[in-house]
Amino acid sequence: MVDRAVDSLQVVARELSPFGGDESKTRTLRMSRILAAPIGTVWAAAITEFDRIPQWFMRVGGEARIGGHYQLEGNAGGEILACDAPRTLRITWEYGGDVSYVTVNLAEKGSGATLFDFEHAADVAPDRWAEYGPGAVGVGWDMGLLGLARHVELGIATPLETPEWSASDEARAFIAGSSELWAEAAIASGDDPDAAAAAAARTTAAYTG
Repeated sequence: MVDRAVDSLQVVARELSPFGGDESKTRTLRMSRILAAPIGTVWAAAITEFDRIPQWFMRVGGEARIGGHYQLEGNAGGEILACDAPRTLRITWEYGGDVSYVTVNLAEKGSGATLFDFEHAADVAPDRWAEYGPGAVGVGWDMGLLGLARHVELGIATPLETPEWSASDEARAFIAGSSELWAEAAIASGDDPDAAAAAAARTTAAYTG
């Protein structure tokens, strides 16, 4: 199981924008993956069927419509800004007093496959970025995408952000691999290599400690 989870990291494309925007704080994290499931299945499991989302992510309440609101149990909530089934969802991601923006775009890729394209844009203070880098949120999104892939491709109902999974050897290997790959994305976007590697190590420790 360790190899399967770690290997799945290699099929995800990751990209980061350089600093820009308001006071040079805005960063955009992007990740994409081909899922071996029809677009309607992915849209339902990831967006509209709230009873399915806890099978791979967290419990959620609300309404999947423009102007509606959602709330993840014990985590973020926000407003639904765009909901164009089965292709585009845009929401605010409000947590700990911070407001950022998440966009999901789906596209049919033939033979029943779907391109899952995800963006998270946030104002991040440079000192906060220096401490943990993109892995602070990127590792969590990697876990979520792995959970979604397992759910729509294999029918496995395994929420990955649970204490049981997080404490496993599989999770530790996956988290370390995700942190390293986000560090590589940060370096490609212009971050200092040594600083990016140090931030990734702190992120791994924070997730596994």
